[in-house]
Amino acid sequence: MSFFQRGGSSEIKTVTGPLHPVVMYTTRFCGFCMRAKALLEAKQVPFTEIPVDTDIDKRREMIQRSGRTSVPQIWIGDRHVCGCDELMMLQRQDALDGLLSEGLSDESGTEDRE
Repeated sequence: MSFFQRGGSSEIKTVTGPLHPVVMYTTRFCGFCMRAKALLEAKQVPFTEIPVDTDIDKRREMIQRSGRTSVPQIWIGDRHVCGCDELMMLQRQDALDGLLSEGLSDESGTEDRE
């Protein structure tokens, strides 16, 4: 059994081509944050990490954006994915790669109209 999946294939595929930006609000000693970051790193998905454990303004920003106080809070593009459990569920359902590149084309990073 994989660290990232319950049953099934334990292979983590890297994502290629243009990707929506990923933003993750985290705290330093959060196991769920570490797990979510490890999945994105294994898939070679770049992300912006915003630590909120020592920055009250960033924590307020996270709460205002998400309506939640728990971490991690994760966005893929404009879509709020929520937390680690939801990110892992997307991975298990083979939906994460599609969400990361949804509507983007390989050549220009513009919307795919096919």
